[in-house]
Amino acid sequence: MSDYTYPILEFDASRDAILNPCPKALLRPLPQRGVLCFFADVISDLALSGALQQIGSLVSEIGLNPVYLMQREGKELFVCHPGVGAPLAAGFLEELIALGGRQFVACGSCGALKEGIGVGQLLILTAAVRDEGTSYHYLPAGHEVSASPSVVAALEKTFQRCGLPYRLTKTWTTDALYRETIERRAKRVSEGCEVVEMEAAAFFAVAEFRNVAFGQVVYGGDLVIPEGWDSRRWNARGNVRHLLFSLTVEACSALE
Repeated sequence: MSDYTYPILEFDASRDAILNPCPKALLRPLPQRGVLCFFADVISDLALSGALQQIGSLVSEIGLNPVYLMQREGKELFVCHPGVGAPLAAGFLEELIALGGRQFVACGSCGALKEGIGVGQLLILTAAVRDEGTSYHYLPAGHEVSASPSVVAALEKTFQRCGLPYRLTKTWTTDALYRETIERRAKRVSEGCEVVEMEAAAFFAVAEFRNVAFGQVVYGGDLVIPEGWDSRRWNARGNVRHLLFSLTVEACSALE
C-alpha cells in the first residue's frame, strides 16, 4: 500500500477484502454475458411483454433489483439495471461477476459537453476520466481507465452492420452532478471528453481488476455548457432507448 496524504490515493492491491460479494443464488445459473441497462422504462416494457424472465434479484437498501434472462437468436443472456452512481453500480457489477458474469455491455444516456453532440446520438465510450471515487479502490491512481477493446469492437460491428452512425468518445465520470462547474467542464473538454456521466470509470476499473470484459454505449442527452443547462427532454426518447437496448443486446450476443 502506498503512503499518500489523501486517503483516496491509498490503493491496496490485496484481493483479501474483509467483505466480499456473496449474492443470493438465482433460480437459474447466470449466463456469462449480459446487458446492464439504465433504462428502467425499457426493462419494464420488456418484462411486461414476456421478453424477460426474472430469475432472481440483487438487493440494496433501495429494494430489490431484478435479474432477468433473455433469449437472442438461440443465445441466452442476462439483463439487469446497474443502479445509479458509481458505488452502487460497481457493487452490483461485483455481485454479477460473483454469480458468473464475464462479459458485460452497458447502455444508458449521458450529458453532452458540446452542442455538437445531438440528442439521441449514439456514442461508444472508449475511456473515462476518473473524477469519481470508486475506481481508486480497484486500480492505482491514474487519470483515465479504458473500456475493453473486445466490447468496443463488438459494438462498432453491430452499428456498422445496421448502417447506423456512431461516435467513439471519451467520457468524464463524476460523482457530483451538481458540481459540474464551468472550470471543471472546460478542463475535461481540453482533455478530450465530450460527454459526462456517473458510472463508466468505475465499471471499467472493476472489470480490469476482476479480469472481465466491459464496454458501454450511451446516447446524447442533456446539454452541459457554460451558457446553461438544457434537459433537451433527454429522458423522453423512448424510441432511442428501445433501439439502443436492442443494439446492445445484439452486440452482447456477438461476444465470444
